[in-house]
Amino acid sequence: MIVETAAGRVRGVPDGPLTAFRGIPYASAVRFTAPEPVRPWPGVRDAAVPGPAAPQPPSRLERVMGGFQIPQSEECLTLNVWAPPGEGHPVLVFVHGGGFTSGSGGLDWYSGAELAAQGDLVVVTLNYRLGVLGFLRLPGVSEGNLGLLDQLAALRWIRDNISAFGGDPGNVTVAGQSAGAQSILALLSGEHARGLFGRAILQSTPAGMLPAPPAEAERTGLLLLDELGIEPGRAARLADVPAADLLAAQGAVARRTAVPLSAVPPFQLVADGDLVAADPVAEVGRRAADGVRLLMGTTRDEAAAFHALDDRVAALGPDELARIAARWFGDSGRAAPNGRTTTRIAVDMATEQMFREPAIRLARSLIDNGAAPWLYQFDWHPPHSPYGACHCIELPFVLGTAAAWRDAPMLDGAPPAGLVREVRRSWTGFVRQGDPGWEVGTTYHFTGPPSLPPHQG
Repeated sequence: MIVETAAGRVRGVPDGPLTAFRGIPYASAVRFTAPEPVRPWPGVRDAAVPGPAAPQPPSRLERVMGGFQIPQSEECLTLNVWAPPGEGHPVLVFVHGGGFTSGSGGLDWYSGAELAAQGDLVVVTLNYRLGVLGFLRLPGVSEGNLGLLDQLAALRWIRDNISAFGGDPGNVTVAGQSAGAQSILALLSGEHARGLFGRAILQSTPAGMLPAPPAEAERTGLLLLDELGIEPGRAARLADVPAADLLAAQGAVARRTAVPLSAVPPFQLVADGDLVAADPVAEVGRRAADGVRLLMGTTRDEAAAFHALDDRVAALGPDELARIAARWFGDSGRAAPNGRTTTRIAVDMATEQMFREPAIRLARSLIDNGAAPWLYQFDWHPPHSPYGACHCIELPFVLGTAAAWRDAPMLDGAPPAGLVREVRRSWTGFVRQGDPGWEVGTTYHFTGPPSLPPHQG
């Protein structure tokens, strides 16, 4: 099947009942510059293989999710489309997570084939620039948020081209997990994405991680220069540093800036006051999400993915935990043992601070402003797993990609098929009809085996 896009023709490949188009360029960019429209190409471009991932280190959650090997290149601004036959299909765009540091829309983990086939949807995944190459802010080099500008460019490409693949550009839902959800929240806090999507799914948004103030982001940029031995007055030399050296320096900066129980990467969103608000939760709530309907939620034990088997966390003393609790919550009592291990206290506090509390705050603000979201909590986990219902565990259920996750320690085997169907039914119901299957403003608990009607609370 050959499809005509604004930049040229692409040839897809059969994927069951679908046609898959992989590695389609949606923009191009020189290092540390904003994305620009991709140059037209002659003839027909084969779209059989995903494009390379953005340059990145191994994921910090490799021991939880498993690892992956995929080609990397700074020429990474591509997307993938899974299209069923026919026209006018609802469109789901999925933005991967990875702490603004790792991941790729081309991974089999994020294949859109199952969702597209079962939900009769057009599904799109995408790459965006990561780490220092996507989120450095340094005067004279980069204003920051380039990775978010990449996502915005992809959404505009989808608006302009998706009808050629059988998708309805007026019926677009954007979904993201972790940093992908944080990105969507940031886009909702400003004007630039207005009209590009009408629904959004926020999975495990780390909204306790506020975007970096510009001055703080610039100080982090200076640390990068220091690691590379570049004087601040010669920062423009960063344009010529090999990507591998940039990644090594990025890792060194991460180690220099690390604090106990924090999952905040050194290079992330910057609160520039235009693309990204200083407090996206407050701004999106105040604006009632500009009419975008939201499905949002968390997993029960989010932070276990980061801390469950970390000896440094287990070694934290009660005074240190109390100080962290006082800083995060204004209440050192949150660190009281109450029969919990040190690791369990740390996981509970980090889950609350980074994920659950800001999600509740956003939901309440949206309800107060007449834009109640649908809420969920993912509670299922394998028996005896040290990770519980941790960060990322819902992904194989949402996308129906269990085979690609077969080696993931967090799953400890195949996920229950009934719960996979239940989760997928809820997501596709929201994308197709704007209704995941339970009362708006209430929380559905995915526990497994499936229980219908939904448990609400």
